[in-house]
Amino acid sequence: MHRIISLPILLTALVTSLSAAEAPKTFKVSEFTFTRPEKWEWVETTSSMRKAQLKVPGPDKNQSAEVVFFYFGEGNGGGTKPNVDRWLAQFQEQKNQKVEDSKIGKHTVTYVQVEGTYMSGMPGGPRTPQPNSMLNGAIIESPDGNVFIKMTGPAPLVKTATADFKKMVESAAK
Repeated sequence: MHRIISLPILLTALVTSLSAAEAPKTFKVSEFTFTRPEKWEWVETTSSMRKAQLKVPGPDKNQSAEVVFFYFGEGNGGGTKPNVDRWLAQFQEQKNQKVEDSKIGKHTVTYVQVEGTYMSGMPGGPRTPQPNSMLNGAIIESPDGNVFIKMTGPAPLVKTATADFKKMVESAAK
């Protein structure tokens, strides 16, 4: 018995397999080499401000979290405190807010965590409220310029991804 596969189905399968093959397992942002957690997906960036982007798929296909890496160069992008304050200000009804510094190798890493209603959108533009959201952030300080990593999404999904997030950050900062 012969099967006939339609051209659109065949092309979709081919593009999906090529995309998966091209998704890097490691990638550089500034001086740091990050290892993408196995189940996280590589996303092509759509902005020159974003140096890398990942998607954390949820158990439900309709849910995912976004992980974005920013690097602006030496002396650019603002300091750690202004960025922490800006990230926290993107949340209404804040709860479980935590900011802590860690020394990893020769780098200080500031971790930021907050839950509440995330006001998604570009600074100065329209905002979309996303209730029951969470942010895990990390700022890796470097003389070459800080690297800012921000994961946002549904709180239950971000909580389950926290250990992989920290492992990814800490392995790069060593």
